[in-house]
Parts: sequence; structure tokens; C-alpha cells
Amino acid sequence: MATVELTKDNFNEIVDKNDFVLVDFWASWCGPCTQFAPVYDKASEKHADLVFAKVDTEAQQELAAAFDIRSIPTLMVIRDRTVIFAQPGALPASALEDVIKQSRAVDMDQVREEVAKQQAQKNG
Repeated sequence: MATVELTKDNFNEIVDKNDFVLVDFWASWCGPCTQFAPVYDKASEKHADLVFAKVDTEAQQELAAAFDIRSIPTLMVIRDRTVIFAQPGALPASALEDVIKQSRAVDMDQVREEVAKQQAQKNG
């Protein structure tokens, strides 16, 4: 599957309709971003069951700000509308595969339980 361009207009729709979304925050002027792009694209072909999305931080400054992106490239994994991984830096293919493998293995029931606890403490 080809990568999907995320914008502030389609972000919620993409994340709501797909339970596993990888997001690459990037910019055209960023050297490490252009080095990471082919690695990311190749992984998207290998993992056709996942949604691979890209956010151009220059064109989508509001979206980048909403996620407090301070360094690019930043890779984010969103499962069931919850960010479970976010890390700046271009990853080699093996590290990206490892992130995908570990993200697939995350017990989302446990994550939801933990989020609910944190919300209760905040509101308590």
C-alpha cells in the first residue's frame, strides 16, 4: 500500500477508520527525512495490512504542533486512536521492522486500562 498524506482535514478520519497507523513527520528540506523516506516506503509495501502515513511539517504546521513535533523525522505509531510510540530520528530498515513488530505485540487492552487510570488520577 502506498503511503497516505495526512493533513489536519483528513487526520481524524484516517486514524478513526484504521486501528494501526504509522506516521512519518517530515519536511522536504530535511536530509535525514529524505534518507528515511525509501526505508519507510519499502516497509509500507511489506506491511500492506497497516496504514503508513506522512505529515509534511511545513504544509501541516498545525498538525505538527498538535503532536509537539520538535525534531524531524519523527516516527509515531497510533493504535486504536492512542499514540503508543513516538521517536525522532531516521531509522534503519531493521529498527523500523523492530518497531512494527513490537507495536503489533502491544496489548491494547492493557494500554486502555493504563490510560483510564492516568485520566482518573488527573481528574481525581
